[in-house]
Amino acid sequence: MAVKTDFITVSSRGGREVIDLTPELRNIIGRHGLSDGIAVVFSPGSTAGITTIEYEPGLKKDIDIFLEKLVPYGGAYHHHETWHDDNGSSHLQAALIGPSVAVPVVGGKPSLGTWQQVVLIDCDTRPRRREIVVQLVY
Repeated sequence: MAVKTDFITVSSRGGREVIDLTPELRNIIGRHGLSDGIAVVFSPGSTAGITTIEYEPGLKKDIDIFLEKLVPYGGAYHHHETWHDDNGSSHLQAALIGPSVAVPVVGGKPSLGTWQQVVLIDCDTRPRRREIVVQLVY
């Protein structure tokens, strides 16, 4: 078994911005010549999540509305008392999404559905620079 590690760097506005990572994931798979294996996409940190969605404007709005209903930014969180900041909801939203996805790679391509993309959802309350880890296993 071999493992190759690469990175995707993105800047976000925070506020549940959704960023499509799929084009760069495809580039990484091609650059490393992975034909068949697994690509793991992982976001270090605790205020952003990685998932798959149909990356389109309506669904990006729906995700924002959905997460705001579940864990509103303006809520009272013990995290705020501990660290005297305002992103307790960001941590909880990211925990719901999860920090990573594993995508099978077949024939040199990620095995994604026609309308499925790998995305970062940055739940933090401020802009951030994110370095996403991509590990290819084959």
